[in-house]
Amino acid sequence: MGVNDDKLFRKIALRILPLVMMGFFLSYLDRVNVGFAKLEMSSDLGFSDAVYGLGAGVFFIGYFIFEIPSNLILAKVGARVWIARIMITWGIISGLMFLVDSEWMFYLMRFLLGVAEAGFIPGVLFYMAQWFPASRRGRAWGVFYLALAFSGVVGGPLSGIVLNATHLSLGLQGWQWLFIIEAVPTVILGFVILKFLREDHRTAPWLDDAEKARLSEMLEAERPPTGHTPLRDVFRSPIIWLLALIYFSYNFALYGISFWLPSLIQGLGVEGTLQIGFISAIPSIAAMVAMVVFGFSSDRHQERKKHIAAAFGLSFLGFVICVIAGPNPVLGIIGLSLANAGALAIPAIFWSFQTAMLTGTALAGGIALINSTGNLAGFAAPYLIGFVRDATGSPNIALIVSAGFMVLGAVLVLTVRSARRGDAQIPKLVTVEGDRP
Repeated sequence: MGVNDDKLFRKIALRILPLVMMGFFLSYLDRVNVGFAKLEMSSDLGFSDAVYGLGAGVFFIGYFIFEIPSNLILAKVGARVWIARIMITWGIISGLMFLVDSEWMFYLMRFLLGVAEAGFIPGVLFYMAQWFPASRRGRAWGVFYLALAFSGVVGGPLSGIVLNATHLSLGLQGWQWLFIIEAVPTVILGFVILKFLREDHRTAPWLDDAEKARLSEMLEAERPPTGHTPLRDVFRSPIIWLLALIYFSYNFALYGISFWLPSLIQGLGVEGTLQIGFISAIPSIAAMVAMVVFGFSSDRHQERKKHIAAAFGLSFLGFVICVIAGPNPVLGIIGLSLANAGALAIPAIFWSFQTAMLTGTALAGGIALINSTGNLAGFAAPYLIGFVRDATGSPNIALIVSAGFMVLGAVLVLTVRSARRGDAQIPKLVTVEGDRP
């Protein structure tokens, strides 16, 4: 009797996705909780919006420098050990953010946090590619990326509660407790992953021999032919750099919203950290709906480009509404919700769009190159918004620039020439074979 593929991948999803989703949830929470800390930290330490924006963004400088080396090490030593190492070190550094007492210490700690976290997301994507064939990745990554939106649904209210409940407890400010409390689960989960995560399906005791053979057959069938191009040609491939620019456009929206969402909501006239925390969950709920709809539709129609372009278009519409809204809180929240929904619908489909063509070390290196380069938008967007707010008292110019990047992303993704492998539409790019871990 043959293996039921749907049953097989449900089993894999139930074993793999909860742990990596929890890691993603905590990584994003620890990355952007500085946006809520800012509500108190900036006034306590005398930080301007430009200082905050630079500190929020400098995280991505460390992230960029160490992303590719981190992923190449992961491909050699294995996902379980390296992902656990990433989580434990970034959790410790995130908790130590409570020691920040000056601009330069703020910049240093944010840089070190980026160094510690470098490699986590592309490492997990590389890891999941060892479990899910290309035809299944859209829905798997769509579910995985729900953790990104869920971190906003839970993280916003949680951060608001922590700020209110811990103010001046044991002599520490609420923003200091925010960093400490939200770092502890990250360190704990790192040790849990070290114990329970399996390297790949061949070592999984919860799969029988027939299931392992079927999964090996599916993954092997879509591997590119070996011996075509060395890893260095990933860095020379125009399509890789085009995909990096598309990803940069997406990240400009993501981090422009993420790091400034509490302040943007406050600018709409909402008072109090608790109220801001709960209202900040609304754009994340909208994003969760969009991620599921876009992810499943993309897999059902076996089409990527038009779905990604449509998501860019939705985010563009949201930014335009934000500009039009002015001080209108209802229209402003609608705009932020649409901008966030469109932006967060992009990544799961995007990674399905490009990972089918690479394998082994080249897969790790290609993902890391695109992710690290694209994430430089995480430096540019927060700093731009902070600079504009200081200079004009309004974020509108930065929101217009964000809308422009959404148009750029949509146009660029539609220029990617595609070929068909089976039923899945994928981009034509350099075929590379690296070492398999």
